[in-house]
Amino acid sequence: MAGSFLQTQAAQVIRSLASNDQLDMAESDRQDLVAFLAQGSKYAPNSGQITGILKEMGDTMGAQLAADTAAEESAIKSYEALISAKEKEVKALTATWASPSCS
Repeated sequence: MAGSFLQTQAAQVIRSLASNDQLDMAESDRQDLVAFLAQGSKYAPNSGQITGILKEMGDTMGAQLAADTAAEESAIKSYEALISAKEKEVKALTATWASPSCS
């Protein structure tokens, strides 16, 4: 898309005005503008690299999510087993404490 403007008639008009000193602007700005407009269709997008990086990031995050989900499920099972054991312990201690032999 960026190369599209540089190939239009408007870009050619701006290039002509800037190179003929018809625009009131600083010389350094004029040189920057002319250099930008002179590159024409030399622009080569690097979107392939960007999409590759994004895909790698997505794969990494997906793998991390799967690992974190498995760890969370394991922690939930451990917690539920602990609660079950503690409830049995409380029942046993309550039964022992409430029995007539404790009195």
